[in-house]
Amino acid sequence: MSTFIGLSQYDTEEFHIATSRSDQLLNYTPRFLGKQLLMARRLCEAGCGFVMVDCFGWDMHGEQIGDQFGMKEGMNALGWAVDKAVGAFIQDCEQRGLSRNVMLVITGEMGRTPKLNNRGAGRDHWSEIAPLLIYGGGLKMGSVVGASDRQGGQPTTTPYNTNHLAATIMHVLVDGGQVRLRQELPRDVIQLASEYAPIEPLI
Repeated sequence: MSTFIGLSQYDTEEFHIATSRSDQLLNYTPRFLGKQLLMARRLCEAGCGFVMVDCFGWDMHGEQIGDQFGMKEGMNALGWAVDKAVGAFIQDCEQRGLSRNVMLVITGEMGRTPKLNNRGAGRDHWSEIAPLLIYGGGLKMGSVVGASDRQGGQPTTTPYNTNHLAATIMHVLVDGGQVRLRQELPRDVIQLASEYAPIEPLI
């Protein structure tokens, strides 16, 4: 008889940062991330089609400034919390046989510049390279897709953008051919299914 993942494996309370420097930083602490992912797993198992979990505080550049984490403080809190909670979520899905029925997407809206800025505040926002992790959905797992140059500034392999990500999600959820035939659907949805291909190495 299998023992399923419990709350303790998800729990990220230990990564809570108590700080008096900014009330806003308290909102960024990841103490509830594990419980949110556990709730997401329960919702998916119950048949919910889409769940979004936010993990705030990743707008880190250098040292702590105002209501933003510094790199060291932020990564010590957020990085380890995401590692623990996501690891528990994936293991939980595997044990429950949900890996083909659940697709987990972890991403942000941007990366960081390959060079430090001249204001002493670390790295600026950068749209050429951004992080993306995908698990499940019946896709091919266990590989790294794409590569960047040595500076981490430009892709050196086939670049993928948000349209390719959306097309990958649609590939898992629906039949693209049927979407293209359904004229009552929003034009943007039909256009996405018609013009953009999923991230090829995952299919």
